[in-house]
Amino acid sequence: MNLPKLKHTDSGNFFLIAGPCAIESRDMALRIAERIVEITDRLRIPYIFKGSYRKANRTKLNSFTGIGDEAALAILKEVGETFTVPTLTDFHESGEAAMAAQYVDVLQIPAFLCRQTDMLTAAAETGKVVNIKKGQFMSGESMGFAVEKVQSVNPDAPVFLTDRGNSFGYGDLVVDYRNLPAMQAHGVPVVMDCTHSLQQPNQTSGVTGGKPALIATIAKAAIAVGADGLFIETHPVPSEAKSDGANMLALDRLEGLLEQLVRIRQAIM
Repeated sequence: MNLPKLKHTDSGNFFLIAGPCAIESRDMALRIAERIVEITDRLRIPYIFKGSYRKANRTKLNSFTGIGDEAALAILKEVGETFTVPTLTDFHESGEAAMAAQYVDVLQIPAFLCRQTDMLTAAAETGKVVNIKKGQFMSGESMGFAVEKVQSVNPDAPVFLTDRGNSFGYGDLVVDYRNLPAMQAHGVPVVMDCTHSLQQPNQTSGVTGGKPALIATIAKAAIAVGADGLFIETHPVPSEAKSDGANMLALDRLEGLLEQLVRIRQAIM
């Protein structure tokens, strides 16, 4: 995987994309990054820090969206420089790709926007690694067209595909693990998003729900079927998080889970 600052790539482990849903503050981002770096260095897990500089897809008008684009992006850059790890953020309009690319190493296409050609090509034009979330309405097979859009602009662009479940009725998601090998057939690393796949969207309260007690279940199954990477949003106190707290993993539970997942990975290799 050609990603500067990505460590432990010779370990045989899955790689981890993890961090808070949104950048809430400098101190919070650095605190989370420091702890995850300690854990992943010990377990020799390749690690990418993630954090959204802005949340543009909230259900309610008054939901938290961010602390300001440049302020949040500057924090992401500081995290990468402080801990020598690659960083990832999502963006929501094609015109934002070049801006975000100045601060991070990986640009993420949100699931609802995975068919937006302008978004995909704008990400490709930056030369950054592109992580495309599989739409909740898409099959693994159909995600090959998203990869083609990126590589039509930049044939050498590294691309990840990330599964985050499929819509099941109006207010729930289910994970179809057949999508993982289907996406790997496109010749790119495949990631399982273990937290967003447990969302319960479109609640009448206007706040997305979730089932965080099942994060370990989703993660273990993903590693067992051969996922190349995992995506886990984590926070010191999920109930106090400003975005998606209902389906984040408490930071103090991450180490124990990763230890189990490394053992599973070793068992299937």
